[in-house]
Amino acid sequence: MLRRIPMSYTIMTDTSANLPEEFLRENKIKCIAYTFMIDGKEPENFHFEGKAFYDDMRRGKIVTTSQISPQRYSDFFREELEQGHDVLFISMSSGISGSFNSASIAAADLREEFPDRKLRLVDALGASLGEGLLALWAVRYREFGMSVDAAAERLLDRRYGMCQVFTVDDLRYLKRGGRLSNLAAAVGTVLQIKPLLKGNNEGKIVCFEKVR
Repeated sequence: MLRRIPMSYTIMTDTSANLPEEFLRENKIKCIAYTFMIDGKEPENFHFEGKAFYDDMRRGKIVTTSQISPQRYSDFFREELEQGHDVLFISMSSGISGSFNSASIAAADLREEFPDRKLRLVDALGASLGEGLLALWAVRYREFGMSVDAAAERLLDRRYGMCQVFTVDDLRYLKRGGRLSNLAAAVGTVLQIKPLLKGNNEGKIVCFEKVR
C-alpha cells in the first residue's frame, strides 16, 4: 500500500485556470489575478459573475485584458520565498499571453536573490480548465511526496497529453485580437460560420475546422 508523505512547497497559478475559490483554499493553491477593463475602465471591487459579464459582452461592451507585469509576479513569488517555501507556478500559455515571459523575468531575478530556494515555472500551453487540470495534478503530486522539481518535469510532459478544443459564439473578439481578418469576421458573422479552435503544441490557438 502506497503511503503518502506530503512535500512542502507552494503551488501557484493564475485566474486563467478558472479554478473555484473554494478549491483553491482547500488545496492551498495561491492565485494571481489578471486585470481587465470594460469599456476602458477597470471595475472596482469586482466580483466575477459569469452571466452578467457575458451579457455585457453580448451588448457590445469592449472587454480587454492586460498581461501581468514582472513586478507583480516578483511580489507574488517573493511572499512565499521569504517564508522559506519553494514554489511551483503554473501559467497560462505563452502562446496566448506575454505573462509567462513576465513571470520568467521575475523568476530569474528572484533565483539570484534566493539561491537556496527553488522556483519552477510551467507554461501550461493552454488556459482555462486545461491549465487548471495541471494545477490539480500538481496538488496530487505534492500529496504523494513528489519533489517540486519532479512535479514540474511531470507537468511539462503531461501538458502534451491534453487536447483543448473550443468554439466562440461571437467573432468580434477574434478580430480585435488579430486572430481573424475583418473580412473573415464579417463573412463568418453573416453566414453564421463558427470556427472550431484548439491549442497546438506551441500553446497557440489554431482553427482546425469551421461549422455552421
